[in-house]
Amino acid sequence: MRPLAIRHRFSAWDGSDAAGLAADDVLGTMVDDLMDHGDLRWALRNLHARGLTLPDGGRRQGLRAMLRKLRERKRATLERFNLGSLFKDLERQLEEILALENATIDEWLRQGGEGDGENASDGGEFSAQVVKQIAQKNRAELDALPDSMAGKLQQLERYEFLNDEAQRKLIDLLNQLRKAVTQTFFDDIEKMVRDLSAGDLARMKAMLRALNELISKKAQGVDPDVLQSHFNRFMEEFGDLFGSKPPKTLDELLARMRDQMAAAQALLGSLTPSQRDELQALLQDRFDDAELNAELGRLAEALTAGNSRTGRYRFGGREEVDLEAALRLMGELQAADELIDQVQRADRSSDLASIDRDLLQDLLGEEDAESLDDLKALAKALEEAGYIRPAGDKWELTPRGARMIGQRALGEIYARLRHQNLGSHALPEEGRFGDALEQTKPYEYGDPFHLHMPRTIRNAIDRDGPKTPVNLRYDDFEIHRAERVTSTATAMLVDLSWSMALRGSFQAAKKVALALHNLVTSQFPKDTFHIIGFAAYAKELPAHELPFLQWDEYVLGTNMQHALLLAERLLAKHPAGAKQIILISDGEPTAHLEGGRARFAYPPTAETYRATFRAVRRCTRKGIAINTFMLDADRHLRAFVDAIARLNGGRVFFTSPDQLGEYILVDYVRGKRGRLGSGRRAA
Repeated sequence: MRPLAIRHRFSAWDGSDAAGLAADDVLGTMVDDLMDHGDLRWALRNLHARGLTLPDGGRRQGLRAMLRKLRERKRATLERFNLGSLFKDLERQLEEILALENATIDEWLRQGGEGDGENASDGGEFSAQVVKQIAQKNRAELDALPDSMAGKLQQLERYEFLNDEAQRKLIDLLNQLRKAVTQTFFDDIEKMVRDLSAGDLARMKAMLRALNELISKKAQGVDPDVLQSHFNRFMEEFGDLFGSKPPKTLDELLARMRDQMAAAQALLGSLTPSQRDELQALLQDRFDDAELNAELGRLAEALTAGNSRTGRYRFGGREEVDLEAALRLMGELQAADELIDQVQRADRSSDLASIDRDLLQDLLGEEDAESLDDLKALAKALEEAGYIRPAGDKWELTPRGARMIGQRALGEIYARLRHQNLGSHALPEEGRFGDALEQTKPYEYGDPFHLHMPRTIRNAIDRDGPKTPVNLRYDDFEIHRAERVTSTATAMLVDLSWSMALRGSFQAAKKVALALHNLVTSQFPKDTFHIIGFAAYAKELPAHELPFLQWDEYVLGTNMQHALLLAERLLAKHPAGAKQIILISDGEPTAHLEGGRARFAYPPTAETYRATFRAVRRCTRKGIAINTFMLDADRHLRAFVDAIARLNGGRVFFTSPDQLGEYILVDYVRGKRGRLGSGRRAA
């Protein structure tokens, strides 16, 4: 069988690959939050809130940036427009209608006046009188119009116009108001409103009756499948009235209508009381059909009962708007408020799925919509990389994730040490035992016979020339040089008392413990490393639990004695190699064990000191060096740690949380080159 030919086709990258989000970088941005709060969900929530910067320098907006932009957009809208100007537009239209009609009345009055002359024929005089009487009658009606716009419109609807253009403009104005009424419920029904023929009115009434019946059935608890069947028939008959994107369910339609209703209510709420009364009067009973107005009222009552969204907006701009634009502005402001609520809820709960992506894109643009997509993908990227895993309704960090955090922490410390010549871990001496190197040396009696065959044969060929067989002599043999290495068993003791947290030292200690654990397990595989946390009691801590470790807030005490005894027991499991304890604390011991129970006292008692020093002597007799890293330099504390150094011979370092990592890392690596406890003291 012939093998299948495999072809590869390459093309330009289209940018569709996870927007450059790397799980390592995502986890790296969460390290400080994990260390500070010990809560993965909290760290993810903070990451969602603040967003992240991509390796290529690109930025993915966080929820807080989205909230800020939404609020700025809303503020800019309110500062731009003058809501009260919608009445100016209506007044201008009404004044134009009256001006056209009055001009025609004036013309008719002039024609009637001309017919009163001596030369007017009987027929002409009669015609002129009729024209004059009609004009006078219409003028009297116009002069008697109420002061309010609503009253004027009500009278003009029954008025017989002399000017056709004025009558057409009145119909346009009435249709604007009718459209505003329907926009209170429907977003796109202007086709029917534009030409209100008898057939249109009948169809609108039929649609409203059917819709109100559907709402009534829903309120009665009709089976959802049956209700959907009724809705499907409703849409078959009236679906063309609902625009290019008709709703698919009754709930979707009602949601749209409630949005429209909320916008109308917000418009009324944002006006002054007199303006509100004027607009309500303008919109009330706009259709000359009692049944239609009744169905609209029934619909409004049903929607208002289920609509909790209200709003009142304070406009302070100068740009004028008409009624239709004002309703549209209200819809946009209501949508912005809804999106602000969604983003705030997502910020509190980390439920990004609750944010309407389409609405976000409409209001803020494609870039922010893509940022939302990337924020949603963060947890998935971390899970696929094996750094986190689901645990019920939350996430938990995996051991691999903890190692990655340790690697990041180690990288931060190394970055701060670049100006120092830290050197490598291996001892410079070359010897007979240890890991093989590529360099060679002549074989000597007693060396392990780790023969380097290429160099050995080359020596024989150089001596006798290129021929076979190759004759080997004793002095031809070369072996691999070996790197002399040390093995170290280390126990890091981390103070978990309240004072560590209050002074900001606890987070630094956790990060250093993770960094050193990563250094030991990745670069010094022959070393062993234990982490012990201590407050009133001491306990061994798995490295992958360190990010979630919290100080002991319920039990008081700093029990160094128990921590030293536990470290002694753990280090006894490693009989070969050097042994050391790294003690990180910010205070004196305030607790010790009596009969297996912790005894707390502050200030420390003499018995607590004696119990702690006994534990130091036990470690010293076992050859365990104790290197103490103190995060405070109080006079009494100096005396205490000096006593530990005299008893044990280990070193004492007085440092700060921000320099703790450098001190411990340098000490550990340099300690591999010589005796672990030198009795030296660092400031």
